[in-house]
Parts: sequence; C-alpha cells; structure tokens
Amino acid sequence: MKNKIFATLLALSLALSLTACGSKSNDAANSDAQTEQPAENQETVTLNVAASPTPHAEILKECVPILAEQGIDLQVHEYSDYVIPNTAVEDGEEDANYFQHIPYLDDFNAENGTHLVNVAAIHYEPFGIYAGTAKSLSDLKDGDSIAVPNDPTNEARALLLLEENGVIKLKEGVGINATKNDIIENPKNIDIREMEAALVPTVLSDVACAVINGNYAIASGLKLAEALAVENSESLAIKEQYVNVLAVKEGNENLPKVKALIEVLTSDTIAKYITDTYAGAVVPMTQSK
Repeated sequence: MKNKIFATLLALSLALSLTACGSKSNDAANSDAQTEQPAENQETVTLNVAASPTPHAEILKECVPILAEQGIDLQVHEYSDYVIPNTAVEDGEEDANYFQHIPYLDDFNAENGTHLVNVAAIHYEPFGIYAGTAKSLSDLKDGDSIAVPNDPTNEARALLLLEENGVIKLKEGVGINATKNDIIENPKNIDIREMEAALVPTVLSDVACAVINGNYAIASGLKLAEALAVENSESLAIKEQYVNVLAVKEGNENLPKVKALIEVLTSDTIAKYITDTYAGAVVPMTQSK
C-alpha cells in the first residue's frame, strides 16, 4: 500500500514539474515572438507637408514609400499659391512645407509675423525668359510687354535677369530688392506687367515674353532648353540664394519625423530622381556643390 501511495505521489510530482517546464517554455516562446514583431506593432506617425504641385509634390511623392518603411505616413497636400502653405504651417495645419526659396521665406516672416524656419536646402530651379509673341530678345519692339511675377523676391529676380540680358538697367546695388521703380534705363519702353507667379505662363500669347519661375514653367510644359535666356545656373551663389527649402514652424526643427524627411529628401536616391526627371530645370543641391 505504501509503495502504491509513493508511486502515485511521484507521478503527480513529475507531471507538475513537466507542466511548469512547459509553461516556462511557452512563456519564453511567446516573449520571443513578441520581440520579433516590431514592424507590425510599430505605431504609424503622420507627417503633413504642403507643396507646390510641380516639382515639389512630385518629389515628395517619391519619398512616401521610403518613409513608410520607417513607420511615417507622409501626406502630401498640393497648393497652387505661395501664401496658404506658409500660413498652414504657422497655424499647425501642416507640419512642414516645400515650395519656396530663402528670400521669399524671410520676406514672408517679416511681413506676416510668422515664425517659419528653413531646415534643409533641397533643390534649385533656374529662372527663364520664355518667348511669347517675340521669338528672341532682339525681336523686342518699342512698347512691348513682358510679364513677371509680382511677389517681391521673384519680381526682383526677374528684373535682374532682364538686366543681365540688356533689356533694362537697374539702380546700382538694388540686387534682390529691385522693383519696377528701380529701372533707370528702358530703351525700348518695355511695359513690365506684374502678376501672380502662377498666372505668368498663361499670358504668353499676350506678351512679347515672360520671366517664369521654374516650377510654373515645368507645370506649363515649357522646356528650359527652349528659354530665350536662363539664370547662370553654374553660379553657386545664385543656387544658394534661391535654393528651394523645406520649412517648419520654429520649435519643430528637431522632430524625428521632420529629420527623417530631411534625410530622404537630401539622399542620393532623390537627387537621382530629380536629375533624371527634370533635365536641368530642377537641380538637386546635393549634386551642385
């Protein structure tokens, strides 16, 4: 009888021991399985970026799958004007924007009391003078009209390009602050027609020629190689002055999702996309230095 009781107790002890071991093994296995599943369990972070449709939004869309691998959902919102992308970032509706160069950003902050900062130089777009009714600058006639952007920094840039090509002469030293009032010589009495930058390409048939921002030229199907005159894109000073930047509200410069976007936008992958796609009309800054 004692032997039977002893045998029974021994069997129960062994069963409990095996159950405990199995439980520990299962716990360990479950723990390992949880450790090996970070991608599925990683929380997705949304990054909202305002951009001009061409080329900025197109470039950003190339970044979407790359950032998705890092758990960042890049949402690209397109705007056709140069005001809302900045006010939207200032108000927190967008995390960042990508459409403007540094002089425009600085002027916008000064005029509107906004607090936007440049966090990365991405690309440069050469300005061009495109033919309207005049097929060359030598064909300009007395009283002809030339369309230019009406925002201060881009109008100055247009006037400087016209001066560089002998159409007008500006007061000495006005530089990127030039306005129509600074024209001191206009031998052919050219009518400088100021209008919103997005509208300039639409009036080509009504003017002798037009000075057009790179992004709007691309969107309108204009080719830089066919321009009557182009900014000296070999000048690093010009590139750095008018480089298009990624901007955020002050205080958000070091957000991990912003830093991740900067890393992708300035990568060799995106530089190659820009170079292959835009044929010199857009120049990646990573390849221009």
